[in-house]
Amino acid sequence: MGIFKRLFSKPKTSYEDDSKAMESNRSHTVMEEWEDVPAYIPATSEDFQLVSVIASSIAAGDYPESQFSVKRILKRNPESLTVSLIASSIAAGDYPDSQFVVKSIKRKK
Repeated sequence: MGIFKRLFSKPKTSYEDDSKAMESNRSHTVMEEWEDVPAYIPATSEDFQLVSVIASSIAAGDYPESQFSVKRILKRNPESLTVSLIASSIAAGDYPDSQFVVKSIKRKK
């Protein structure tokens, strides 16, 4: 097996290995500079009570004998909402008949 490998494989130069290592390090440091902006953030305690009562009452309409517990309530992040609206509005100026979906938003640390 080793004979075929030596005969038919292309020898790697140290330059190729170095360039791949440098590119990997560069992309790793670039990704460390950015952090995700969450689309949803935890709701305040004031919102928690109102939302849980409304959601439980809607759910209880179909199943009146059941009990419900609301574990987590999230609300839309205003920063994420603003950025996605601005970005999609700019893109819609160039492509007015298209639809856009913002999958992630990142900010510099």
